[in-house]
Amino acid sequence: MLGVCYYPEHWGVEKVEEDFRRMKELGIEYVRIGEFAWSRIEPERGKFNWEWLDRTLEAAERMGLKIILGTPTATPPKWLVDEHSEILPVDREGRVKNFGSRRHYCFSSPVYREEAKRIVSIVAGRYGKHPAVVGWQTDNEYGCHDTVRCYCPRCKKAFQKWLERRYEGDIDKLNRAWGTVFWSQEYRSFEEIELPNLTPAGPNPSHLLDYYRFASDQVVEFNRLQVEIIRELSPGRFVTHNFMAGFTDFDHYKISKDLDFASWDNYPLGHTLVFLRAKGESKNPFNRVGHPDIISFSHDLYRGVGRGRFWVMEQQAGPVNWAPYNLWPAEGAVRLWTWQAFAHGAEVVSYFRWRQAPFAQEQMHSGLLAPDSSPSQGYQEVKQVFEELKGVDLSEPVKSEVALVFDYETAWVFSIQPHGEGVNYLDLVLRFYSALRGLGLNVDIVSADSPLDGYRMVVVPSLAIVREEALENFKKYSGVLVIGPRSGSKTETFQIPEEMPPGLLKEIIPVEVKRVESLGTGNVEVLLWDGKKYPVTIWREDVDPTIAEVVARFEDGPGAIFRKENVYYLAFWPDREFLLDFFEKLMKEIGYTVRRLPEGVRIQKRGKYTFAFNFSPHETEVEIPDDARIVLGDRKVEPYSLVVWEEV
Repeated sequence: MLGVCYYPEHWGVEKVEEDFRRMKELGIEYVRIGEFAWSRIEPERGKFNWEWLDRTLEAAERMGLKIILGTPTATPPKWLVDEHSEILPVDREGRVKNFGSRRHYCFSSPVYREEAKRIVSIVAGRYGKHPAVVGWQTDNEYGCHDTVRCYCPRCKKAFQKWLERRYEGDIDKLNRAWGTVFWSQEYRSFEEIELPNLTPAGPNPSHLLDYYRFASDQVVEFNRLQVEIIRELSPGRFVTHNFMAGFTDFDHYKISKDLDFASWDNYPLGHTLVFLRAKGESKNPFNRVGHPDIISFSHDLYRGVGRGRFWVMEQQAGPVNWAPYNLWPAEGAVRLWTWQAFAHGAEVVSYFRWRQAPFAQEQMHSGLLAPDSSPSQGYQEVKQVFEELKGVDLSEPVKSEVALVFDYETAWVFSIQPHGEGVNYLDLVLRFYSALRGLGLNVDIVSADSPLDGYRMVVVPSLAIVREEALENFKKYSGVLVIGPRSGSKTETFQIPEEMPPGLLKEIIPVEVKRVESLGTGNVEVLLWDGKKYPVTIWREDVDPTIAEVVARFEDGPGAIFRKENVYYLAFWPDREFLLDFFEKLMKEIGYTVRRLPEGVRIQKRGKYTFAFNFSPHETEVEIPDDARIVLGDRKVEPYSLVVWEEV
């Protein structure tokens, strides 16, 4: 099913009827509205303007369109900021973030939490049972513009109380956990504890990790208070939130426990460019279509976060306005992205936005229509997808051969003490993920405490802090388990384990990490495995195998890959070519044949269908079984296109 993001407050209700008619013709079924409309709903405290929203919902009901109503808490209005300037967030440099854009509030502010509850109660009370309203989106893109971690006095007080609960009111317990004897950091009471910013040298890493946990929990609480109101006042409607790509400042698994499913906002060109720039890469072979693995990783992540269900709430439909540079998508890219989302299990793809705004911050951000309402390139491709969807049954879920463990806390540990350039958790994860996808494997992305039954292989790029629940799942798992570097390297309080890394994992892979080195991107060591040599940069470990088998070594002697029964440990930051060879061999050893895909080509299975996507600028021929029935496309796949077949 298809959807679109729509802003009637930008255009006036006189355009709504015609816009809705055109949406229906295009195949749009869902329309998201209202997430930034607080000042139009309540222009002054207690004075409400409902006419435009009433008429919009009435028109949607007449036209048979389904409305997702956004709670407007991402943009508190000016009058509220003037009344309570203390709701404004403070950055890590101690500067107040001012009114004039969006996300200008602190998650810990008691005043703002009450105001959020008030406006959500009013909007849900009025429209919660409206026949056109089928679901809700809470707020918008929690944490965007670096707004999860605030450093205001409200956060300081809330953090102190959070710590007091966590350490059971025992300040000595906190001192031991944080190792505050180092550099004379010992505290006498929880009231003495500051926020971990503006220190001359780096803050205590245990302090930072707890602060990151606290900030994440504040987002979870803020979301929950909205969900509880909606559940009461709008029974029978779903609740979701639109997450972002590559964003790890809060634990998405925890938030989604309160949601019916996850949604995310997919902007392939910008996301690809930002990720490659962060890695220091200037070459981008997917300039006009987006890197296939960077896109599909988020699809698979949010399918996992949403417990098997996800939407794309905002799908790029043309050039964006926020990347280092903003190209036109290639001809066919919008169609390709849409089908890619459906292949990975999306229930709905909703495009951003219906009409490009001619004013304010996003006037250079395109939509399905230009500001004069003429159709864009994306409009025509959505029309094509609508017709193609009629011939494909997408009722079956995605089933995967491989699970990849993704852990937000590990991302925090890496960011707090990377120990050298290039040490980036997302980069490590995407290396593992991209290799699996390059072999045509479906991948489920799961949390560290997820059950692992049924997978042929489980891959853990890194799990810095290993808890008993994860360990027990690893013990029970009988398939191939691959664990990456820095796993089990920290305790829950951010200390080196007494038994040395990999800590609790020694129960399943009996090795001991004696020392580590960060190589940066310029120092290259050589891995010897299976008769080949591979370059190793960024990270490696000196490991005592104790009773584990040494499977591979570095050229200068130390072991690099270790095995005990079904468990492998990689003591280095692997490159993609090694991972392709390694995973290919492991899968063949368990009797599962994989095939290496050409550059830019990806395979995904959903139910009875196999999808092959060509993200390259060249025509490619896809190997399809002779007895397969092609339902969309052809064996020869044009650039930025796809073929779908069903094996008979």
